[in-house]
Amino acid sequence: MAKPMTKTQLVAALAEEMGTDKKSAGAALEAVCALITSEVSAGGAVTLPGVGKIYCRERPERMVRNPATGEQIKKEADKVVKMTIAKALKDSVNG
Repeated sequence: MAKPMTKTQLVAALAEEMGTDKKSAGAALEAVCALITSEVSAGGAVTLPGVGKIYCRERPERMVRNPATGEQIKKEADKVVKMTIAKALKDSVNG
């Protein structure tokens, strides 16, 4: 498995793709990340065309087990961020 792309590599590739400098590309990336964070934390969802949909889902209260002691603990309800991958991305990876 290949190593994941770092933020620096992503900004450099984005700058090259956009035909702009790294500072502008970094600002664009930060703006997109901030927009996604604010929308998902407010309970909304963001669809990135060709990539997938990022959304927040609520998990109910449940019983979990401490693996070290085997003790059952009640875990409070919480929220988790999920991502559904777009079919176009799955197809490009598999075919």
